[in-house]
Amino acid sequence: MATADELCRQANEKYVDEDYQRAVELYSEALSKDNERDDIYCHRAQANLKLGNLSDAALDCDKAIHLNDKNSKAYIRKGTALFQMDEIGKALDVFKEGKSMSDSDGTFTDWIAKCEDRISMSPATAVPKPSIKHEWYQTHTHVVITVFAKKVKKENLVVDVEERKVKIQIKEPSFDLDLLLFHHVVPQESLTKIMSTKIEVKLKKTEGIQWSKLEGSPEEQVTVPFATALPSEDVPKYPTSSHYTRDWDKLAKDVTEEEKNEKLEGDAGLNKFFQNLYGDASDETKRAMMKSFSESGGTVLSTNWSEVGAKKVEVKPPDGMEYKQWQQ
Repeated sequence: MATADELCRQANEKYVDEDYQRAVELYSEALSKDNERDDIYCHRAQANLKLGNLSDAALDCDKAIHLNDKNSKAYIRKGTALFQMDEIGKALDVFKEGKSMSDSDGTFTDWIAKCEDRISMSPATAVPKPSIKHEWYQTHTHVVITVFAKKVKKENLVVDVEERKVKIQIKEPSFDLDLLLFHHVVPQESLTKIMSTKIEVKLKKTEGIQWSKLEGSPEEQVTVPFATALPSEDVPKYPTSSHYTRDWDKLAKDVTEEEKNEKLEGDAGLNKFFQNLYGDASDETKRAMMKSFSESGGTVLSTNWSEVGAKKVEVKPPDGMEYKQWQQ
């Protein structure tokens, strides 16, 4: 019989694979083994947010907070769920309470300002609230923008991607989103998925760094794209200001083939090496890699289950560096 830890690990893998429904099911199984884990309730809340199960997400956060009132992620995710349900006053109270528990987290400050701006608009000056919402999240290699629009047809959708700009336009229902990105992306490797309840635009980062926010301004200094450091023969022959309108199905096929055949160097080559190592590993080795990487906050990667299986893996940042958690 799988333990709560094993089920939670499996759920985390499904979440990374964007199989949010299966992730929720596995988190639920884990909680049936141990319902005193605030972290599992918080993980399930995030998966429910991705599925649009906003009430379920808020309830999971309530349970997490009841078990651990210092869990800052639970406050953020509950407030986010309430905000998306248009319960702005309740969301504001949750964000303020969370800020009082973790004053150093700037995420609370941003959400409090957003709630107060919404509340402060008087009926006479308020603009019509858009019927279509959007949000974003990131992995080490990609930024994903989600637009919650149902049953959008391909012919009614236009997605244009430049190195620091994204435009998403839906003709029916009417929706326009123009973003100046905080960092650079690789336009020719962007992908779009049209699902029954939402649209996802997946943008490849030029550098494997965490973005502190989605949008930037022309005055902000952003990291020079990694692509500019490549030999000229490896760089696609597009001007920097090129404008892209994609045949998404063809692009997905081309990118998959290119990724399979390309010889990568630097961080990209290292990432591919670890992906291949994990894919060819035994179940015991995979467990060791997942456990060591997760428990150490990404600072340790071990393939020795006998070494890491018996105890928690401690955080070991490189010499001269300090480890700080990033809020999902």
